[in-house]
Amino acid sequence: MHYRMIGYVLGMLLVFEGLFFCVPILTAIVYGESAVWAFVAVAAICLALGGLMVWKKPTSTTLFARDGFVIAGLGWIVLSFFGALPFYISGEIPSFVDALFEAVSGFTTTGASVLSDVEALSNSMLMWRSFTHWVGGMGVLVFIMAFVPISGGQTMHIMKAESPGPSVSKLVPKVKTTAMVLYTLYLVLTLVMFVLLLFGGVNLFEALNIAFATAGTGGFAFKNSGMAEFNPYVQYVVSIGMLLFAINFGCYFMLLQKKWKEACNCELRTFLGIVAVTVTLICFNVRDQFATLEETFRHVLFTVASLISSTGFATVDYNVWPELSRTLLLMVMCIGACAGSTGGGFKVSRVIILFKSFRMELEQLIHPKQMKKVKMDGRPIEHEMVRSVSVYLVCFVLVFGVSMFVMAFDNLDLVTNFSAVLACLNNVGPGLEVAGPMSNYAVFSTPAKLVLIFDMLAGRLELFPILLLFTPSTWKR
Repeated sequence: MHYRMIGYVLGMLLVFEGLFFCVPILTAIVYGESAVWAFVAVAAICLALGGLMVWKKPTSTTLFARDGFVIAGLGWIVLSFFGALPFYISGEIPSFVDALFEAVSGFTTTGASVLSDVEALSNSMLMWRSFTHWVGGMGVLVFIMAFVPISGGQTMHIMKAESPGPSVSKLVPKVKTTAMVLYTLYLVLTLVMFVLLLFGGVNLFEALNIAFATAGTGGFAFKNSGMAEFNPYVQYVVSIGMLLFAINFGCYFMLLQKKWKEACNCELRTFLGIVAVTVTLICFNVRDQFATLEETFRHVLFTVASLISSTGFATVDYNVWPELSRTLLLMVMCIGACAGSTGGGFKVSRVIILFKSFRMELEQLIHPKQMKKVKMDGRPIEHEMVRSVSVYLVCFVLVFGVSMFVMAFDNLDLVTNFSAVLACLNNVGPGLEVAGPMSNYAVFSTPAKLVLIFDMLAGRLELFPILLLFTPSTWKR
């Protein structure tokens, strides 16, 4: 365990977080809000602490796999703790647990909120909430690697620990260049989203909030009505945007390289197929609840795109839809987005690997002497990856089960607890019943909120970096 290097990277994280506060500080200055002092104070603390931690760079910059997991786990906890302070110091969220819940939900791009009246927040706080989505969407440690030189090829361990999906590959030979490519694509797509929203008649503040929340697939609303009051053009733009940010960014890189076959891979085709089938089935199921076919399609497309991408925006209360539709929505919520995207969930690639493994096992029962490997896009998948997907599924079920057990002490109904834990573990945000799209998480007790905070962090980091922090052997030299 390289403690000095871990502290150095965490120090850089604090420095960057201090700089991130420039966005809400500028917003507070523009609108003349007193909350500016809360942001200035926390930014100063972050810059001071971070500066002390990076004052002297360690002689050895070697990072091992264990170090990468610890940096990812501790990094996101530190990021969330300091990100919660402005909410608490300003008094706009008087409970620190609630402030922490909001910050964790923002950075993990979950979008679950404890606020009953989001419009009561100052504009700078609303901007900070949305901006945390954008910062957490691609991964803040990936951002640091893109702009800060960390010598040594072991920085790939950090990227593997923070990036979503069963495997992480470099788009180009150098990890730093890969991080730069990812964030360039992320920034360009966000800017395109922002410009398209401006054409829809929304103002600058609204366009920034929506673009940040959509790009990070976070879904924090800045209006109590969510996205319901925006015009159809804006709703269609956001629907398409949520789907685009739920696609593996490697596909966009392959398109730029004119590698069409690699871009349109098995995962992308499966993802789009799931969206198409789900939208079609739900449209048929809820056709009587809307005035026109266009309105039905628009709201269903928006809802499916929102939940499968783990964004969590809502234009309607899908909590009142028929059971078939609600079941389908829970299923896409579990499946989630593609690996290498800003979306959450189990990931489409893992689902594909599990189904292919299941089919191969059945075939081997019939033909015991048959030697086959699980393949994707014509290439064999290593046994190590198949094993890791199976282990991830078991780990997910165990964390889900323990969380459900603790949540049961709140004595809320089973659907509420089930969907709330599922929504937080998959970083979706809204669930069903009391935790539905037109409700919030304020009803849960403090212990339940702490469980959901853990679930959001574990879900964003794909379980293992957070769980390893509680493993004694992790801290042995």
